[in-house]
Amino acid sequence: MMPTTMLIHALKTAGKLIIFSVIGTALLAYIYTITLDPIAKSEAEARLSLFREIISDDMHDNDLLKDVIKVGPNALLGNKEPIEINRVRLNNQPAGLILEAIAPDGYSGNIKLLVAIRADGSLSGVRVLAHKETPGLGDYIDAARGNWIKSFDNESLEKTASGLWLVKKDGGQFDYMAGATITPRAVIKAVYKALQYFKINKEQLLAETVNQA
Repeated sequence: MMPTTMLIHALKTAGKLIIFSVIGTALLAYIYTITLDPIAKSEAEARLSLFREIISDDMHDNDLLKDVIKVGPNALLGNKEPIEINRVRLNNQPAGLILEAIAPDGYSGNIKLLVAIRADGSLSGVRVLAHKETPGLGDYIDAARGNWIKSFDNESLEKTASGLWLVKKDGGQFDYMAGATITPRAVIKAVYKALQYFKINKEQLLAETVNQA
């Protein structure tokens, strides 16, 4: 009798665990479902807010989040996976685009950038999306830490010769913080390459069919 009693007890225990597991899974799925849309909206609003820092409202009348094209890995952008490029349009005419670029040679690793380029090839603005640079030293590239990143505003390949896309210490025209030259070097190089990418692919990037997916 003892083994039978133990078996019945074990089965009851297992049954309870299964029921709790099913209920727990269902509850998590429900919570995920009801929070998915608010999270997506919050992320979209945050991204649009960042876009507004580098693209003025009078530059476009299209939905920046929906007017996108996908591009594959490219050495000039530093991306190893396909990315989406947001295009800027006004009166159904191309006004520019917003793309992500990666500087792989930051002091502490990759520096992810958001680069806005006007249709004429000039920079509307640049912002740092993510970095691991030293707090209080290399993190001055972040707009929240200073105005250094705004030095790229209105720059272009035509305005500034290739040999000047360097920090002043290296003979270029860009300022830097003493003791932290690796970080700005990486950012300057990445922005310069992003402009080269735009120049090479401008026609396709601005004329590609809108991807509404």
